[in-house]
Amino acid sequence: MNIRILLATTRRVLRQLSRDHRTIAMILLLPSFLLTILYFMYEDNTMLFQGIATIMLGILPFTVMFLITSIAMLRERTSGTLERLMASPLHKLDLLFGYGLAFGLAATAQATVTIAVAYFAFDVRPTAGTALVALVAVVNALLGVSIGLFTSAFARTEFQSVQFMPLIAFPQILLCGLFVPRAEMNIVLQHISDVLPLTYGVSALQEIAAPSPATTEIWTDIGIVAGVVALALVLAAATLRRRTP
Repeated sequence: MNIRILLATTRRVLRQLSRDHRTIAMILLLPSFLLTILYFMYEDNTMLFQGIATIMLGILPFTVMFLITSIAMLRERTSGTLERLMASPLHKLDLLFGYGLAFGLAATAQATVTIAVAYFAFDVRPTAGTALVALVAVVNALLGVSIGLFTSAFARTEFQSVQFMPLIAFPQILLCGLFVPRAEMNIVLQHISDVLPLTYGVSALQEIAAPSPATTEIWTDIGIVAGVVALALVLAAATLRRRTP
């Protein structure tokens, strides 16, 4: 990889993103809007809302960034931009990690806005502090970015990119332990849950939301998610195509 080219790619993606006001609104405002809906759903049970809100601070960035990134990369390919870039000295990893860094910065802004809304408007105060929540939220968002970049190689249209959402994201959300504790799941579902990366992101957030102090296991969970992010970016580089057939 070439750091100069990687940073140039990051700047280009951020410039493109800054001109797309709808995408910016989706990144920055949609999680807060959904969190507001949850608040009024659970306004009579603030204790339950506190726990769910903390977990959703990690799940929402994953889903939003997965969708946006997969569509953004597909547009690069269908518009011919990717083919022109690949004819330059740009390495695939420069492109993919540049995208990851750009959307990682966007995810950081997203986490900042959403956590600020949760903290100041809805009084969500995790025992382990908001800094750890922000870290897990950004790592989960990067998970969405990396998987979105990987799956974009298998889509030919934006509609096909959206179709990957129920295939890739929804099973992880259902089996991560948000709705049913993983220990109470069918043994087969438990084993499936064990290999899904979002499970570990949610596990970290559940520990943050717990009334007892967080243990070192939280760093193991974060490390697993970060490892999957790196692996997905490498796989995305290996499957990256210059143009859509």
